[in-house]
Amino acid sequence: MRFAANLTWLFTESLMLDRPAKAHAAGFDGIEVLFPYDHPPVDWQTALATMPVALINAPPGDWAAGERGFAAVPGAEARFRDGFRMALDWAAAMGAERIHVMAGNASGIEAEAVFGANLEWAAQFGMPLTVEPLNRFDMNGYFLNDFDQAARILDDLAIPAIGLQFDLWHAARIHGDPAAVWTRHRGLVSHIQIAGLANRTEPGGGGFDLTSFVRALSPALWIAAEYRPARTTLAGLGWMAALRDPPALIGA
Repeated sequence: MRFAANLTWLFTESLMLDRPAKAHAAGFDGIEVLFPYDHPPVDWQTALATMPVALINAPPGDWAAGERGFAAVPGAEARFRDGFRMALDWAAAMGAERIHVMAGNASGIEAEAVFGANLEWAAQFGMPLTVEPLNRFDMNGYFLNDFDQAARILDDLAIPAIGLQFDLWHAARIHGDPAAVWTRHRGLVSHIQIAGLANRTEPGGGGFDLTSFVRALSPALWIAAEYRPARTTLAGLGWMAALRDPPALIGA
């Protein structure tokens, strides 16, 4: 199994470019970072050293103003393409394995058509991509807000390079039963994110058998820790040691 630390959420006690080394020292196999664009690629190369990068997100636009990407936003095709080209530059410099394409705030038939067309355009560059459903409680108005919806879109596109990002927290918040979501759509999944189901702190809880889930995964999949530490990051990493050599189930 390969664990990646989400540096946007973890090791926030340190400056961003100091976090890859912190993650490496803590035992993570790699990192992911939501939006690396505040730092030039050359600075990331120095900070990463040999630390692998599982995933970055395409630029979301003005986050403070409520923008959440543009892939499904009618009329924003040029902004999406400019942002995606930027993501390609950072991904190449950082050695990122995948780019998460953010759909943005939109709804309806036209938005779905725009989303499909933008994904087809982005796929031509040969970079593996993911799409991720986000729950409406945390991300109200986001176009892609249901795993069944995402699976249908991916099935219609039938582009192998575009996979489903299975975030355990969002699957639970959207559908209530993340195990059932996994059973339905596991064949489309190319990236995984985990967090505690009770309050999005350290992974575990919520009645979900996390140990069995992780142990059954393909070793090729990255398992990214995307959660809000209850205390410091280092103080809460017992979950990772337990999953690597589990003495007991991490569940309810």
